[in-house]
Amino acid sequence: MTAIDPLLADVQKPTARARGLPNAHYTDPSKFDEERDALFGAGWAGLAVASDVPDKGDAVPITFLGIPLLLIRGRDGDVQVFQNICRHRGMILVAEPRKIEGAIRCPYHSWCYSTQGKLVATPHIGGPGHNTHKDVDHDTLGLIEVRSHIWRDVVWINMSGKAPAFEDAMADVIARWSDFEQPLYHGGEDSRFTLTVNGNWKLAVENYCESYHLPWIHPGLNSYSRLEDHYNIELDGVTSGQGTLVYRQLKGDTGQSFADFEALDAKWDAGAEYLSIYPNVLLGVHRDHAFAIILLPDGPGVTKEAVHLYYATPATDGTLRTRNAEMWKEVFEEDIFVVEGMQKGRRAPGFDGGRFSPAMDGPTHCFHRWAASRLADHRATA
Repeated sequence: MTAIDPLLADVQKPTARARGLPNAHYTDPSKFDEERDALFGAGWAGLAVASDVPDKGDAVPITFLGIPLLLIRGRDGDVQVFQNICRHRGMILVAEPRKIEGAIRCPYHSWCYSTQGKLVATPHIGGPGHNTHKDVDHDTLGLIEVRSHIWRDVVWINMSGKAPAFEDAMADVIARWSDFEQPLYHGGEDSRFTLTVNGNWKLAVENYCESYHLPWIHPGLNSYSRLEDHYNIELDGVTSGQGTLVYRQLKGDTGQSFADFEALDAKWDAGAEYLSIYPNVLLGVHRDHAFAIILLPDGPGVTKEAVHLYYATPATDGTLRTRNAEMWKEVFEEDIFVVEGMQKGRRAPGFDGGRFSPAMDGPTHCFHRWAASRLADHRATA
């Protein structure tokens, strides 16, 4: 690989001697396009959450890395992802989130599809008044489905269709959080919010997975969950992040708190963990709530962060739930100027990717190694 790209080879050196990814991977549209295939398309990436389509017939169009997709809960209750285009002339089918009452009708020539993606009507395709034609096979012209899987309410997609089964690809992460393999209940409209950051998506991952910045960026959190209370997590090729030994439950004015998840190991009484699942999903677990953040890149310099909060029971105290969302929003907003500042720094021609602290930056370097390895594999087969 060194002969092909020495810069990526430098990324994969031991942490004490490695450099970070080159500037171009944060600023160059051509590198962004390469990452779309190498880092997002080849494996499992986060698209949305199943709670975005809670009822049968709910449909949400999502532009993912420039690709028009449709998230839909079918009449059978299953959540699926399709390309949001008609098989006739490639017209966008659903322009805004809505409920599909009958069929998905193309606004161009009225070809219609079921909520399971089957082509069910082709008006006048054989001429006026003739709705079939011997050369048009409905069975082979359904919507193009994107392989998907739901875990922790996140809708994960594999654009290439060639990744290992999700349960195999994420086996180590699933095992690590096996205590939390139980129902999750989305907190509703007051438990979701979106942040827009003028920075590359990778910088959001890098910042999230390490605790090194806590004393300076999150003084509120650091006041009780100190830097020395944290530990690094590195699962090569899958995820990296951090954990804390000091999680403080949110309490209401009369001492009330959220219900705990059931039968948790004692380590979760005062502990919590935060993982960056490569490439673009940030997850957190606590004894009484969890969250998921889906990073949706909009070109190399803008990232939307869709944040969702979850609880162990369907009924939670509304005031406490709102306070929890406000608390996490404040924490995540504190990171914005850091991500945006690093993005501006990637315009400096003398910056060579930076260095890593061998003690503190292991999770960030783990992510860089994964990205460099995927990019090298992609280039070798291109």
